[in-house]
Amino acid sequence: MSRSTTGDVTFIPDKLEGIPSLNGKIAVVTGGNGGIGYATIQHLARHGATVYMAARNEAKAQAAIKRLHEEGLAPGNGQVKSLRLDLSNPALARTAAEELLSEEDRLDVLSMMAHFISSMKSSALIHIGPFVFTMTLLPLLTKTAAELKGDVRIVNVSSGGIAFLRSGIRFNDRDDFNDEHKWDIIPGPSLARYCRSKLANVLFTAELQRRLDGAGIPILAMSVDPGLNDAASHASGISYIMSLLVRTLWTPPARGAFTSVFAAAAPDVRADAERYRGAFLQPPGRIGTPPHPDARNPALARELWDTTERLLTGMGIDVASINTGSRERS
Repeated sequence: MSRSTTGDVTFIPDKLEGIPSLNGKIAVVTGGNGGIGYATIQHLARHGATVYMAARNEAKAQAAIKRLHEEGLAPGNGQVKSLRLDLSNPALARTAAEELLSEEDRLDVLSMMAHFISSMKSSALIHIGPFVFTMTLLPLLTKTAAELKGDVRIVNVSSGGIAFLRSGIRFNDRDDFNDEHKWDIIPGPSLARYCRSKLANVLFTAELQRRLDGAGIPILAMSVDPGLNDAASHASGISYIMSLLVRTLWTPPARGAFTSVFAAAAPDVRADAERYRGAFLQPPGRIGTPPHPDARNPALARELWDTTERLLTGMGIDVASINTGSRERS
């Protein structure tokens, strides 16, 4: 049985032992109507959290919530609510975040795990929507983190598939986002764009943590590789044969969610916060190294952030920046 330990705190992923009661905690999980997002919501709600299932398709979200109740949310009996969220449109992503801000006065966990969408024509859209959603929610996350015993976490789910991207990737302008990836060892431009967006997840997380640290905001941001799990079998744009192969050989979503649940709720993380700041986690909660050299490039992370803000300005969308003052670390 795999364990992740820090001091005398133990998290046992096979049983999800070690997670405390999450009563009173508010969480948002994107992509939660299927795959590891669904399983993450299930785990958090069963420990008492109120979880917003942020999804583009309201009908699918309601069907997933019904199924969660049918499968049972005991012993914690947390609530699951829906939040309509279209991450493909930055303006709509901001609207969804603003709706949540009007509903809640705290937010303890933001877990971003967008699905593979074959119709996406640009890595920029796959990255920018989550960026806008996160930054719009940041004031509420910061407020919650400032409370006594506040423990706020931002979890961005990446993928080991970034290892197959070529090196020397840039995020200097829109054309860099729209790269067709002709030289990557990845079948098809849609999957390549997806992997590029997952590389952006890691870079965004690292730069977000750097800026949070510089501003003295005690939020922990982590990126997660969920491992080989069959959540991809539910994705649009994947062939029937590939879907069948994935379901047969890979880990089911309920287990694939262990690392994201660990990042979101395990006491180990806050108990050893310095180690987990901006960390890249691999199953079942082990701090690892991103499997691509560009994912470990601080300069590229800053370039991604600056370009994202510049593209948003061009779209007429302003998001709050993080005032790092004099405390920012390189």
